[in-house]
Amino acid sequence: MTKIVGLTGGIGSGKSTIAKFFEALDVPVYYADEEAKKILNLPETVTKLVDLFGEAIIARGGLPDRAKIAEVVFNDKVKLEMLNKIIHPGVAQHFDDWVKQQTKHPYVIKEAAILFESGSYKNCDFVITVTAPIETRIERVITRDNVSRQQVLQRMENQWHDDKKISLSDFIITNISLEDSKKQVVRINDKIIM
Repeated sequence: MTKIVGLTGGIGSGKSTIAKFFEALDVPVYYADEEAKKILNLPETVTKLVDLFGEAIIARGGLPDRAKIAEVVFNDKVKLEMLNKIIHPGVAQHFDDWVKQQTKHPYVIKEAAILFESGSYKNCDFVITVTAPIETRIERVITRDNVSRQQVLQRMENQWHDDKKISLSDFIITNISLEDSKKQVVRINDKIIM
Protein backbone atom coordinates (compact mmCIF):
# COMPACT_ATOMS: atom_id res chain seq x y z
CA MET A 1 0.00 0.00 0.00
CA THR A 2 1.41 3.37 -1.03
CA LYS A 3 1.82 5.72 1.94
CA ILE A 4 0.61 9.31 1.72
CA VAL A 5 2.93 11.96 3.11
CA GLY A 6 1.54 15.45 3.48
CA LEU A 7 3.94 18.33 2.87
CA THR A 8 2.91 21.77 4.04
CA GLY A 9 4.24 25.03 5.35
CA GLY A 10 3.22 28.62 5.65
CA ILE A 11 3.42 31.01 2.73
CA GLY A 12 7.05 31.65 1.80
CA SER A 13 8.39 28.67 3.76
CA GLY A 14 9.70 27.06 0.56
CA LYS A 15 7.54 23.93 0.48
CA SER A 16 7.64 23.80 -3.33
CA THR A 17 11.44 23.82 -3.23
CA ILE A 18 11.37 20.98 -0.70
CA ALA A 19 8.88 19.09 -2.91
CA LYS A 20 11.38 19.34 -5.81
CA PHE A 21 14.05 17.78 -3.57
CA PHE A 22 11.74 14.81 -2.95
CA GLU A 23 11.06 14.55 -6.69
CA ALA A 24 14.83 14.33 -7.23
CA LEU A 25 14.70 11.19 -5.03
CA ASP A 26 12.07 9.71 -7.41
CA VAL A 27 9.16 10.39 -5.06
CA PRO A 28 5.94 11.35 -6.93
CA VAL A 29 4.65 14.73 -5.79
CA TYR A 30 1.07 15.94 -6.14
CA TYR A 31 0.80 19.73 -6.14
CA ALA A 32 -2.66 20.34 -4.68
CA ASP A 33 -2.47 24.11 -5.18
CA GLU A 34 -1.76 23.67 -8.91
CA GLU A 35 -4.76 21.36 -9.27
CA ALA A 36 -6.90 23.89 -7.37
CA LYS A 37 -5.94 26.54 -9.95
CA LYS A 38 -7.10 24.22 -12.77
CA ILE A 39 -10.41 23.54 -10.99
CA LEU A 40 -10.87 27.29 -10.50
CA ASN A 41 -11.05 27.72 -14.29
CA LEU A 42 -13.63 25.00 -14.97
CA PRO A 43 -16.94 26.40 -16.32
CA GLU A 44 -19.00 24.93 -13.46
CA THR A 45 -16.59 26.46 -10.93
CA VAL A 46 -16.69 29.85 -12.65
CA THR A 47 -20.50 29.87 -12.32
CA LYS A 48 -20.25 29.18 -8.56
CA LEU A 49 -17.57 31.87 -8.17
CA VAL A 50 -19.73 34.48 -9.88
CA ASP A 51 -22.60 33.54 -7.53
CA LEU A 52 -20.27 33.99 -4.55
CA PHE A 53 -18.18 37.01 -5.58
CA GLY A 54 -20.11 38.68 -8.40
CA GLU A 55 -19.14 39.39 -12.02
CA ALA A 56 -16.29 41.70 -10.93
CA ILE A 57 -13.99 38.73 -10.27
CA ILE A 58 -14.05 37.62 -13.91
CA ALA A 59 -11.07 38.86 -15.94
CA ARG A 60 -10.95 39.41 -19.66
CA GLY A 61 -11.26 36.08 -21.39
CA GLY A 62 -13.96 34.90 -18.99
CA LEU A 63 -11.65 33.28 -16.42
CA PRO A 64 -11.54 34.15 -12.72
CA ASP A 65 -9.12 36.90 -11.71
CA ARG A 66 -7.14 35.12 -8.97
CA ALA A 67 -5.67 38.39 -7.66
CA LYS A 68 -9.15 39.87 -7.14
CA ILE A 69 -10.38 36.69 -5.46
CA ALA A 70 -7.32 36.67 -3.18
CA GLU A 71 -7.95 40.30 -2.27
CA VAL A 72 -11.48 39.40 -1.16
CA VAL A 73 -10.84 36.09 0.64
CA PHE A 74 -7.73 37.18 2.53
CA ASN A 75 -9.87 39.88 4.14
CA ASP A 76 -12.99 37.77 4.68
CA LYS A 77 -12.64 34.40 6.42
CA VAL A 78 -16.24 33.41 5.62
CA LYS A 79 -15.70 33.94 1.88
CA LEU A 80 -12.39 32.06 2.12
CA GLU A 81 -14.19 29.12 3.72
CA MET A 82 -16.87 29.22 1.01
CA LEU A 83 -14.21 29.30 -1.72
CA ASN A 84 -12.50 26.28 -0.16
CA LYS A 85 -15.81 24.37 -0.13
CA ILE A 86 -16.09 24.99 -3.88
CA ILE A 87 -12.51 23.96 -4.77
CA HIS A 88 -11.38 21.29 -2.30
CA PRO A 89 -13.78 18.43 -3.04
CA GLY A 90 -12.57 18.40 -6.63
CA VAL A 91 -8.92 18.45 -5.57
CA ALA A 92 -9.52 15.60 -3.10
CA GLN A 93 -11.14 13.42 -5.78
CA HIS A 94 -8.38 14.15 -8.29
CA PHE A 95 -5.73 13.31 -5.67
CA ASP A 96 -7.41 9.98 -4.83
CA ASP A 97 -7.43 9.04 -8.52
CA TRP A 98 -3.77 10.09 -8.87
CA VAL A 99 -2.65 8.02 -5.85
CA LYS A 100 -4.19 4.86 -7.38
CA GLN A 101 -1.78 5.26 -10.30
CA GLN A 102 1.34 5.44 -8.07
CA THR A 103 1.49 1.79 -6.98
CA LYS A 104 5.20 1.33 -7.79
CA HIS A 105 6.28 3.82 -5.13
CA PRO A 106 6.48 3.21 -1.36
CA TYR A 107 5.06 6.69 -0.75
CA VAL A 108 3.84 9.85 -2.44
CA ILE A 109 3.94 13.47 -1.35
CA LYS A 110 0.83 15.66 -1.27
CA GLU A 111 2.09 19.24 -1.29
CA ALA A 112 -0.63 21.59 -0.03
CA ALA A 113 -0.53 25.05 1.52
CA ILE A 114 -3.61 24.41 3.66
CA LEU A 115 -3.14 20.72 4.44
CA PHE A 116 -4.12 21.32 8.09
CA GLU A 117 -6.71 24.04 7.52
CA SER A 118 -8.59 21.83 5.01
CA GLY A 119 -8.46 18.78 7.30
CA SER A 120 -6.79 16.65 4.61
CA TYR A 121 -3.81 15.97 6.91
CA LYS A 122 -6.05 13.39 8.61
CA ASN A 123 -5.74 11.20 5.49
CA CYS A 124 -1.93 11.22 5.57
CA ASP A 125 0.33 8.55 7.03
CA PHE A 126 2.95 11.20 7.84
CA VAL A 127 3.05 14.99 7.73
CA ILE A 128 6.08 17.17 7.03
CA THR A 129 5.94 20.87 7.89
CA VAL A 130 8.41 23.25 6.28
CA THR A 131 9.38 26.28 8.35
CA ALA A 132 11.57 29.33 7.93
CA PRO A 133 12.00 32.55 9.91
CA ILE A 134 9.06 34.95 9.44
CA GLU A 135 11.20 37.74 7.93
CA THR A 136 12.73 35.30 5.44
CA ARG A 137 9.26 34.13 4.44
CA ILE A 138 7.96 37.69 4.05
CA GLU A 139 10.91 38.67 1.85
CA ARG A 140 10.50 35.54 -0.30
CA VAL A 141 6.81 36.27 -0.95
CA ILE A 142 7.36 39.99 -1.63
CA THR A 143 10.02 39.06 -4.20
CA ARG A 144 8.09 36.13 -5.72
CA ASP A 145 4.60 37.69 -5.93
CA ASN A 146 5.50 41.39 -6.17
CA VAL A 147 3.14 42.22 -3.29
CA SER A 148 3.39 44.48 -0.24
CA ARG A 149 4.48 43.40 3.22
CA GLN A 150 0.91 44.08 4.44
CA GLN A 151 -0.53 41.74 1.78
CA VAL A 152 1.86 38.98 2.87
CA LEU A 153 0.91 39.46 6.52
CA GLN A 154 -2.80 39.26 5.62
CA ARG A 155 -2.22 35.94 3.84
CA MET A 156 -0.25 34.64 6.82
CA GLU A 157 -3.18 35.48 9.11
CA ASN A 158 -5.38 33.04 7.15
CA GLN A 159 -2.99 30.15 7.72
CA TRP A 160 -2.28 28.26 10.91
CA HIS A 161 0.80 29.40 12.80
CA ASP A 162 3.88 27.17 12.58
CA ASP A 163 3.74 26.04 16.21
CA LYS A 164 0.24 24.62 15.69
CA LYS A 165 1.33 22.79 12.50
CA ILE A 166 4.52 21.50 14.12
CA SER A 167 2.55 20.00 17.03
CA LEU A 168 0.64 17.80 14.52
CA SER A 169 3.60 16.95 12.27
CA ASP A 170 5.84 13.91 12.13
CA PHE A 171 8.79 15.72 10.55
CA ILE A 172 9.92 19.35 10.47
CA ILE A 173 12.21 20.86 7.82
CA THR A 174 13.81 24.19 8.64
CA ASN A 175 14.34 25.69 5.19
CA ILE A 176 17.05 28.33 5.37
CA SER A 177 20.06 26.81 3.61
CA LEU A 178 19.28 24.77 0.47
CA GLU A 179 22.14 22.35 1.14
CA ASP A 180 20.95 21.71 4.68
CA SER A 181 17.34 21.35 3.48
CA LYS A 182 18.42 18.69 0.95
CA LYS A 183 20.10 16.73 3.76
CA GLN A 184 16.94 16.96 5.87
CA VAL A 185 14.90 15.63 2.92
CA VAL A 186 17.26 12.65 2.48
CA ARG A 187 17.05 11.80 6.20
CA ILE A 188 13.23 11.96 6.16
CA ASN A 189 13.06 9.87 2.98
CA ASP A 190 15.24 7.21 4.62
CA LYS A 191 12.97 7.10 7.69
CA ILE A 192 9.76 6.85 5.66
CA ILE A 193 10.96 3.97 3.45
CA MET A 194 12.39 1.98 6.38
